[in-house]
Amino acid sequence: MSHYEARLQRDLDQIREDLVAIATLVEDAVRDAVHALLSGNREQAYACVLGDLPVNRAVRKLDKACLAFIATHLPTAGPLRWVSAVMRMNIALERIGDYAVTICREAVQLPRPPGEALSRKLELMSKESRQMLHQSMQAFADLNAEAAKATMVMADRAEDIFEAVFEELMGADGEWSKRDIFNLLVIFHELERVSDQAKNICEETVFAATGEGKPPKTYRVLFLDEDNAGIGKLAEALGRKGYPHYMTFASAGRTAASDFDPVMSELALGRGMDLNGDTPAALAPIEAELGGYHVIVSLAGAVTDYMERVPFHTVALQWDLGRAPPSNTPNAKERWDAIQRELAVRLHDLVELMHGEEVK
Repeated sequence: MSHYEARLQRDLDQIREDLVAIATLVEDAVRDAVHALLSGNREQAYACVLGDLPVNRAVRKLDKACLAFIATHLPTAGPLRWVSAVMRMNIALERIGDYAVTICREAVQLPRPPGEALSRKLELMSKESRQMLHQSMQAFADLNAEAAKATMVMADRAEDIFEAVFEELMGADGEWSKRDIFNLLVIFHELERVSDQAKNICEETVFAATGEGKPPKTYRVLFLDEDNAGIGKLAEALGRKGYPHYMTFASAGRTAASDFDPVMSELALGRGMDLNGDTPAALAPIEAELGGYHVIVSLAGAVTDYMERVPFHTVALQWDLGRAPPSNTPNAKERWDAIQRELAVRLHDLVELMHGEEVK
């Protein structure tokens, strides 16, 4: 090994050591924050808050070390990917430390520790989040892309726990004040975010090990109209034909018509959108899945006309294109042509907004 290679490896080892030390500190901070919450130990909570200051200093020191490494060695390929991944992971770890601080600050505002049921969920969520963080750092230490990918799926469990707790706290009957409920929700949300940041670390591990970047997110879009016989189904078909690699599209009606509008079907077929084998669908059978849609677009009235509550992570849009003409009217084809053109423009704008200007 040459003198240059030895120095480069020594600097890489030091950066790795510093990163692991920060990860250990923030993992311990999350554990201590939850323990302070569950035990009602305010001294431990405040100690955890102050303990974040050395973490912040270590994060800044590591950031400078990474920049110095790049300036000194001018790395390429693998070493450059690795150190750039470390810089992003450093940010993720700093944020996890901030989540621990927030948990402590919220904990000292509560009049008493959570009861047995909530405590079990907090302990479970804390354990899951810290385990995911630990596994993500181990995968990075080993540069094991497969282990990182396997760890990513653990984030779904934290999200499921959070959603269950949200419903439970919203239904609590006088056990906690509104302010206390808000504090508890913040605490659970911060634990969920620990898992999210661990997932980000896994993605950086995959990048460092293989050069494989984070794949573009595939968004789910649902179109709503009265009976799914016309505009909604046309919007779905246009989306599937034009943007199959960017989004997945579905449509439903308040009720389901017996068949599609014949003029719309003819127009769709003429544009290369075959609806054969498809039938109008009603919203009711998929109501339990609405939280899985990133965007719900109403093409007849407001989205809230179709459901009692828009899911928390869903964006509700209303596109006013006017009513579709009856198929037996003289200008039906011209009106459907105009609707199709307007839908095409709005679809392109939506996909471009969510994916960027590279959309074609």
